[in-house]
Amino acid sequence: MRSTPMNPKTVVQQRIRTAERELVDLSRRIHAHPELAFEEVRASTWVAEHLSAAGFDVEHGCYGLSTAVRATVGSGPLHIAVCAEYDALPEIGHACGHNIIAAAAVGAGVGLAGLADDLGLTVTVLGTPAEEGGGGKILMLERGAFVGVDAAMMVHPAAAETDAMPGTAVSQFDVLYRGTPAHAGAYPERGVNAADAMTVAQVAIGLLRQQTAGTDRIQGIVTEAGSAANVIPDTSRGRWIVRSDTLEALAPLKTRVARCFEAGALATGCDLTTSPVGPDYADLRPDPTMLALYRANAEAVGRTFSADAAAGAATDMGNVSHAVPTIHPMLGLDCAPAVNHQPEFTAACVTPAADRAVLDGAVAMAWTAADLSGRL
Repeated sequence: MRSTPMNPKTVVQQRIRTAERELVDLSRRIHAHPELAFEEVRASTWVAEHLSAAGFDVEHGCYGLSTAVRATVGSGPLHIAVCAEYDALPEIGHACGHNIIAAAAVGAGVGLAGLADDLGLTVTVLGTPAEEGGGGKILMLERGAFVGVDAAMMVHPAAAETDAMPGTAVSQFDVLYRGTPAHAGAYPERGVNAADAMTVAQVAIGLLRQQTAGTDRIQGIVTEAGSAANVIPDTSRGRWIVRSDTLEALAPLKTRVARCFEAGALATGCDLTTSPVGPDYADLRPDPTMLALYRANAEAVGRTFSADAAAGAATDMGNVSHAVPTIHPMLGLDCAPAVNHQPEFTAACVTPAADRAVLDGAVAMAWTAADLSGRL
């Protein structure tokens, strides 16, 4: 029969508060050095170093991913995984606050490290690269990172506090049209215009939106469409995202969008190539029992929940939630009207409110793990 320390939640909170300066520094360092998907060399190293210093058995560069981290402490029968994200967005840096996510995950691990065996826990902090499109957690899931895990959790900053993000299913892909260049004034009849192919596809998608569900989203950017006005473009490229409520609803929508791009090729005579950008993200299915425990713990440390939620957002934690009981609550930074993926939100992620979110998120997750251990 295992012995349980008195007031384990108090001990957990004290351990996290003792590490406050280091956790806030970690969040701010990651924010100051944004790294894109699969390139999070510094961030993953810092996360690994902090967890090693806290007594975790750390593997850096695992599951075939050089910036993935697996850090484990304890040998109890209940295995809890806490996920740390740390990739940034192009040009606008940590506009989704992954610096906060990483530091809060490390903080939860630090809080539980000395109590894991007494609580009957095995605690694994997983550093998960490439949430912003690369699907790092999906790759890690497929390669065994969550085998034996009984519950998984993470926190994510947002403008408002919510216990469950309504995460949608998402597919992201690149589009390439190839045509034939020609002098646009002298020999236009000899050209096959790749930019026109993209235009036809965009018009078709615009019309398609009239017949899609209100929660469906089709978004894209054109990244290349010619270099000179007097040369018929032989190449056009774009990146597109298709979103729907569930993976089941996503599949037929993807087919309809694909036909829009085929129409561009057919109308112009261009060759079309599409290629996925990472695996499809599944809809997020939070576990109601864990969610209730987390919410009570977050409120106990002073968090106030809002009815607002980031509708249409997506995460590769969704795929994890289809395999393991999972929660993905949002930490409010009280920064409205600034919201995720805006430069203003980048700035909001290194404020006193952001620093407090790191600590509160760490405590709430660690307390939730402790509560789950009591249900053995």
